[in-house]
Amino acid sequence: MRTTMIRLALLGAVAAMPAYAQTSPAPTAPAPGSTNRAAPAPTAPTATPAMPDRTGANAPSARSESTPPAVTTDNGTRTATTPAAGANSFTEGQARSRIEAAGFTGLNDLQKDDQGIWRGRAMRNGQQVSVSLDYQGNVTTR
Repeated sequence: MRTTMIRLALLGAVAAMPAYAQTSPAPTAPAPGSTNRAAPAPTAPTATPAMPDRTGANAPSARSESTPPAVTTDNGTRTATTPAAGANSFTEGQARSRIEAAGFTGLNDLQKDDQGIWRGRAMRNGQQVSVSLDYQGNVTTR
């Protein structure tokens, strides 16, 4: 199975490479005494296609609009202004880890409500706040 996966990866890598025009070597002169004379090959220079710019320098900016984002990222943790209700698949341990990763300490009374939002009390910047985590991973306070 591993060999098959490696073969598929190599095949995908080869298929993704750009194709270049192939040129044949210039014809050789006919042998002395031969009556078969081939027309000389054209001597036009061959052009190599330009490689596409893969640096992303021409890519449009993801933040080109002037409206603020609905969700911001703080050290890898998503934060929003209000929690979104929905079917939450985070376990209590995962919810606790995400809330702590957002900079909260002393988390207690963590429970999932009927809207699928984990809610609890925690400390941040020396103050106790109500904190919540929605199904999208957004950590919010009130």
